[in-house]
Amino acid sequence: MMIKPWRYLILVLLTLLGLHFALTVSHEAYGNATSFSRLFPTSKTPSSQSEIPEQYHWPDNTTFVLDRRANATMVMLARNGDLQGVVRSIKQMEDRFNKRFRYPYVFLNDELFTDQFKERVTELTDAPVEFGLIPSEHWHQPEWIDEEKASAAREAMEKNNVIYGGSLPYRNMCRFNSGFFFRHELLAKYKYYWPDVTFFCDLDFDPFIFMQDHDKVYGFTIALPEYGETIETLWKTVREFMEQNPDFVAPNNGMGFLSDDGGLNYNRCHFWSNFEIASLDFWRSEPYMKFFDHLDNAGGFYYERWGDAPVHSIGAALLAPKDKLHFFREIGYRHEPFQHCPMSEAHRRGKCWCDSQMDNFDYHWYSCLPKYDRLLE
Repeated sequence: MMIKPWRYLILVLLTLLGLHFALTVSHEAYGNATSFSRLFPTSKTPSSQSEIPEQYHWPDNTTFVLDRRANATMVMLARNGDLQGVVRSIKQMEDRFNKRFRYPYVFLNDELFTDQFKERVTELTDAPVEFGLIPSEHWHQPEWIDEEKASAAREAMEKNNVIYGGSLPYRNMCRFNSGFFFRHELLAKYKYYWPDVTFFCDLDFDPFIFMQDHDKVYGFTIALPEYGETIETLWKTVREFMEQNPDFVAPNNGMGFLSDDGGLNYNRCHFWSNFEIASLDFWRSEPYMKFFDHLDNAGGFYYERWGDAPVHSIGAALLAPKDKLHFFREIGYRHEPFQHCPMSEAHRRGKCWCDSQMDNFDYHWYSCLPKYDRLLE
């Protein structure tokens, strides 16, 4: 069938118009790094100062506006062999939170990171990434530790099947996280940090800004007792510190979380430091630094197996008022074998994929969360 001349002319004009539009879009997309946010606008994209800021919810269901950032970073202690696990953690962090907020990452290692590690990690985020080497004196067992006594302790714990009981590197890590990571030069410019996590829910608020605006120093999601075999003399050492430095112990502190008898004995409850959002300035403060030095001089990181989780928890609960601690109920998190899964409105708003009824550690018989709740009464 013959196409009439006037219809042919219309087809030509439509084709030329479509070509012009395609070339315009192509120029925009390849000529500008932020073109996709302009061509296909989304409420998930961080707002610039000239745009209308996006609103998010605080945990108390009031709203805040995404128009600022806290002075904060994600911190990850990793080795080159941990790359696949690191990739999973970063992907979770980016998908659930940081693709909107774009907080920087700091990776620390007791050995130099390989080029492969650096390249793979930086591919996963648009946020700034820095890689740091841990100073040897911050990582390795100090010379003043009696190695004969320390090795005997490791052998005994390994014989008794105490978790990580025979590991010297694990002890180095616990001591580093307890008293040195916040001194690293790459963290000097920051005020808050968050380690790697496994997320169950989208975050529609900025926990760093929440910590800053509400003057919190320590945030957690899981609380449970520490293994008693690893901290046999820890509380004795803590009590010595309190007796020698009563002015450092905060009024209205969180002793009720740590002890069921007013401080005579430690109930072994601690916040799980695999997830913690905390103030770097608090760890750098004189009370905590002296607290750590007192524990370190006792040698319990090596003669026993003191973990950074009970050390951080005791430090935060004793040296800060209890209202500066915070339970992030709305952040779904898992670290084997326990998990926290938000409930009710927080579960729906966060699009959580965990089951809050089936596998939630919050009020499991072994959980210490009820002791924290009583602090708030």
